[in-house]
Amino acid sequence: MGTVVTDWAAPDERAAILRDRRVQYETAGLDIADVDADPVVQWDRWHVDALQAGVTEPNAMTVATVGLDGVPDARIVLVRAADARGLVFFTNFHGAKSRQLDATPAASAVFSWLDLHRQVRLRARVERISDRESDEYFASRPRGSQLGAWASPQSETIADRAALEARVIAFDEEFADRDVPRPEFWGGWRLVPFEWEFWEGRPSRLHDRLRYRRADEAPGSFDDGSAGAWLIERLAP
Repeated sequence: MGTVVTDWAAPDERAAILRDRRVQYETAGLDIADVDADPVVQWDRWHVDALQAGVTEPNAMTVATVGLDGVPDARIVLVRAADARGLVFFTNFHGAKSRQLDATPAASAVFSWLDLHRQVRLRARVERISDRESDEYFASRPRGSQLGAWASPQSETIADRAALEARVIAFDEEFADRDVPRPEFWGGWRLVPFEWEFWEGRPSRLHDRLRYRRADEAPGSFDDGSAGAWLIERLAP
């Protein structure tokens, strides 16, 4: 901690910083008796803690999908709804991640709240939300974001930023003096977790890890097991 780099051109110095940097995690610890029986409720508690602690974008999660070439692909998205049905994010249905989810409707996700020495991981099946839900959220967005949804051919190659900005201007003119409708190619995906893991850092890398899975499902089962109760297990760090 507190290392000052005097010469980034010195390979040995850079290597030593990566090798020797240490953060000693000091938390009260996490026990099964400390967490809620419902992982969504427990996630919400930790999300509120992160929000109150001033974590930047505490609803940001890294979502990993299976690429069309079979290689994992990951990016950060923002959770916009969370309830007993799962976690929802919004995106362009023509973009890379949507094409991947259409082909393989499964994903994993990570919330990293390292300022609080906490992390949440989940594995989930994935489904599109209803048009009504997507319409309601789209209507709540700032107009600029609504226009951006129309203007961006997400994941496609474009000539330059000027071309993108020209598309925004064109759609702004098209929808002048009226509400911007939701594009049919834009909406929400819901992650329906079948497994959660709550991690809290502890000294000497002996971290606490608690996994939730459905009691009537084997670990790693792809079924959401919605009929069964959640089983909470401690994992070795």
